[in-house]
Amino acid sequence: MYLVTMYFDEESNKNLQRYINMVAKSTGNTFMTYNNVPPHLTITAVEARSVDVLVPAFKGLEGRILGGKVTFTSIGQILPNVMYVTPVFNKCLMDTQNEVYKAFVDIPETTISKYYKPFSWLPHVTIAKQLNKEQMAKAFEVMRDVFVPFEASIEKIGLSKVNPHVDVEEFRLYFP
Repeated sequence: MYLVTMYFDEESNKNLQRYINMVAKSTGNTFMTYNNVPPHLTITAVEARSVDVLVPAFKGLEGRILGGKVTFTSIGQILPNVMYVTPVFNKCLMDTQNEVYKAFVDIPETTISKYYKPFSWLPHVTIAKQLNKEQMAKAFEVMRDVFVPFEASIEKIGLSKVNPHVDVEEFRLYFP
């Protein structure tokens, strides 16, 4: 599995990492911290035999995708075990997701996850995963007490391999 993900400005990364750390500490679930999963927003997930077939399409996105701002307004969960924060869906997210989808959809012998196709994508930043029922309740309690809506700048996009996380390619985004 390979991911295309967006990364944020330094201040937003610190804020998101603080949430990740607080939930890990309060729940005892250290999946995110133990695996050094950086704050990120996944745009697409692609099954492919090799990353080599994805790199040209990814590199072709440079200059076609611009940076932008998103406002994180809500916390939520993907049942049964993921806690996330989510931004308001805006033109920047829509345009980026559409460009990435178009770049990868016709690559032979690849499959884009059904959860990362246009009109079936839930933009989110995972704060914790592999939570059990009690940990999820504690995570909500913590986030309810500390989460404050905030604006983030999307500054970088990357292609990575998962399990373990390995960065393959990335480039900075420029603002219009």
